[in-house]
Parts: sequence; C-alpha cells; structure tokens
Amino acid sequence: IRIEVDMKVKIFDENHEKDLENSVNMFLSTLNSDIIDIKYQVSVSIFGEEQVYCFSAMIIYNTE
Repeated sequence: IRIEVDMKVKIFDENHEKDLENSVNMFLSTLNSDIIDIKYQVSVSIFGEEQVYCFSAMIIYNTE
C-alpha cells in the first residue's frame, strides 16, 4: 500500500534569534496543516573582526 502525502517545506533565515522566532511564530499562526517536523540550526562565521550569526529553521508540513 502506498500512501501519498503532499508535503512542503518553509525555510527561514535570520541574523538575529528573535527575528527567527517572530518569523516562525507568524508563519505557524497562519498554518492550517499538520506539522511533521521543525529543524533548527545556528551557524557563526568570522568576517574581519566581526562575528556573523545565522539562525535558520525549516518547517516540514502536510498540505492536506
């Protein structure tokens, strides 16, 4: 038996943790689908003497 599920992803990428939180919360408040998973990642790099952070999240959800 094969069950087809229509899945989509939404990717967020922000420079600040609170901006990511706000973006994800805003998206979730409009979502009328089941969430399958949420992935979260933080990366940092050095550019000159400045640390550059990247906060990202991927939401995997059903479209049915």
